[in-house]
Amino acid sequence: MPYYHTPDFTPHWVESSASMDTIHQLKKFVFKNQANQWVDSDSLWGKIHVANFFFTACPSLCPRTMGNMKELQRAFRNDKGVKLLSFSVLPERDSVAVLRAYAQQHQIEASKWELLTGNRKDMYETARRSYFADENLGIRKGENDFLHTENVILVDKNLRIRGIYNGTLPLEINQLVEDIKTLKLE
Repeated sequence: MPYYHTPDFTPHWVESSASMDTIHQLKKFVFKNQANQWVDSDSLWGKIHVANFFFTACPSLCPRTMGNMKELQRAFRNDKGVKLLSFSVLPERDSVAVLRAYAQQHQIEASKWELLTGNRKDMYETARRSYFADENLGIRKGENDFLHTENVILVDKNLRIRGIYNGTLPLEINQLVEDIKTLKLE
């Protein structure tokens, strides 16, 4: 599987371990989850994770994407090596209490899937600079531009981006499941 090193999601194939130093890695982050616990990027080392960006009151993309994330929860329910993260893009509205209620309403299992909130600036910085979420072919958006995307991002055990998928399409989620299985063999 390729690595994704730039916001335009051009795939990069790595042929030697020496060139791994040049491949983009997620930056450190710390946010609170629906159980009011701190979650940081360091806790993801050694685990494959899937990330998406949503807000609880979204009437369009988010319900379909979150429904497909629920399929991932079901597929990897008993696999401790796979984690799901959903970052709120409206953290000023999506407090811990709101995320907890949303998780209960949608049967989100906290041990598998964490809904994250925190400082908006930090959230957007993480989304755009680490996960390359909501980038349009390398065109960076400003800090005040709203982040709304159907992108679901696959990240390997070493915090490197390995895939991007349209989270509203079941066919893409099926491919994501297969790609996670492939990553588990690495």
